[in-house]
Amino acid sequence: MKTIQPISIWVNGKTDSATIFSLTCINDNLLNSATFYFQLLDATLASIASGNLTMVEPDYSADWGSNDAAYNWAALQLGLTITGEYTPA
Repeated sequence: MKTIQPISIWVNGKTDSATIFSLTCINDNLLNSATFYFQLLDATLASIASGNLTMVEPDYSADWGSNDAAYNWAALQLGLTITGEYTPA
């Protein structure tokens, strides 16, 4: 998980602030496509927004050196700014 610059999201009649970004690969054909499930979480780790993103070529790379490449791509798609690694209190 990553920390992000806070983003305000309207949830159930009130504005909540997402500060944590979670990304999980839920399908990868190991060739040219991967699907990710993302969650935007508040400070208590409650999910306030979620969805799926599909990465295809030319963004997809079977030679990723780390998960950071996927996080950076997903953050760009969602308009998020990653500020660091999430470390539980």
